[in-house]
Amino acid sequence: MSLFNRLKRKFSGKHSDEEIEKKESEELSNELDDGLISIEEFEEWEQEQIGYKFRMGLEKSRERFQVQINQLMATYRTVDEDFFEALEEVLISADVGFNTVMELTDELRDYAKLKNITETADLKEVIVEKMIEIYERNNHISEEMNMQEDLTVILVVGVNGVGKTTSIGKLAHRYVKEGKSVMLAAGDTFRAGAINQLQVWGDRVGADVIKQSEGSDPAAVVFDAVNAAKRRGTDVLICDTAGRLQNKGNLMKELEKIKNVIKKVDENAPHEVLLVLDATTGQNALSQAKAFNDVTEITGIVLTKLDGTAKGGIVLAIKNELGIPVKFVGLGEKIDDLEVFSAENYVYGLFSDMIAEASDDEKSENVDDK
Repeated sequence: MSLFNRLKRKFSGKHSDEEIEKKESEELSNELDDGLISIEEFEEWEQEQIGYKFRMGLEKSRERFQVQINQLMATYRTVDEDFFEALEEVLISADVGFNTVMELTDELRDYAKLKNITETADLKEVIVEKMIEIYERNNHISEEMNMQEDLTVILVVGVNGVGKTTSIGKLAHRYVKEGKSVMLAAGDTFRAGAINQLQVWGDRVGADVIKQSEGSDPAAVVFDAVNAAKRRGTDVLICDTAGRLQNKGNLMKELEKIKNVIKKVDENAPHEVLLVLDATTGQNALSQAKAFNDVTEITGIVLTKLDGTAKGGIVLAIKNELGIPVKFVGLGEKIDDLEVFSAENYVYGLFSDMIAEASDDEKSENVDDK
């Protein structure tokens, strides 16, 4: 069974997109509480809803990639160097990343030569399979959050304007929904309005906020927050930080100081350092990731506005070129639209049209054989 058909079988749920769209999470919970559906049915619905979110969120990227690949196959019927150069342009424009694209096309050249493939149509499915292979090569890099049995300290970094504070609020909401107690530390004392914005999110999701006045020492705020979280038996502490990247030296000193004061209370913390990136900025997001990773070790990416870009290949570039896993993705503007990243959901969301097309072609061939 081909990779496309394996994914199609996995994501062939019992419910249509229209049914999934209409079914609210709260309604599902009520049906479970009332005994109208079993736990297994509830979990099945939940997985289908998440898969649907990825499909809808990646719609722009999927449609653009599908159109470009189909145009490529129509223009170049024969596998030759002109075809590979045109494919490189398509993939680079999808923000797959230059190094990743070169690696991919080199492997496709070798594969076509080994299998004696001369028609481009026979490489269509292989292109996607090779992209997935490259992504999965770094599978030793965990996409799971490093959650602790007692207090988990999460440091969040990122430039201004990428949705950092909103992501912190949505992340806090996720953990509160899971029944965890959450505290927020207003460590961005530099940007005007940042402290108030975080307080609004804290009030909205039911999380305590530790703050000082604007212009205060961020490390002092975080130190107070870690101590308060320990005293109160808090499950998760999420620390905001200033989004200044213009002066790497100052930022490095500030983040190092914050990390040091955290370690005074818990030598193993912070347990996660999450970098928030805006998917719509494409290769600029990759540059930001490289710059922040130079300043402090990043353990995971929160990729916002993935639903707002037609260049969803950035996920592949981040993982393959930087070795940093994407841990959360923003797939909409609602408070519940920050989803745990799933490689399978991402792949299916990005290539579901091609997967369905390949499956239909296989069915037609089977009918013809009969």
